Amino acid sequence: MLKTILIGGYISVQGLFEKLAPNGNVIVRVGSRTYEGKPV
Repeated sequence: MLKTILIGGYISVQGLFEKLAPNGNVIVRVGSRTYEGKPV
C-alpha cells in the first residue's frame, strides 16, 4: 500500500508502507531506502 509522509515542514515522500513506529510516525520504503515521518 502506498503512503505519503511529511519529513520536516515541506518535504513529502511517497512509498510502500513498511510499519508504524511506536511514536506514531509511519515508515515507508522507496527502493532500498526507508524514511520516517508524519502521515498525511
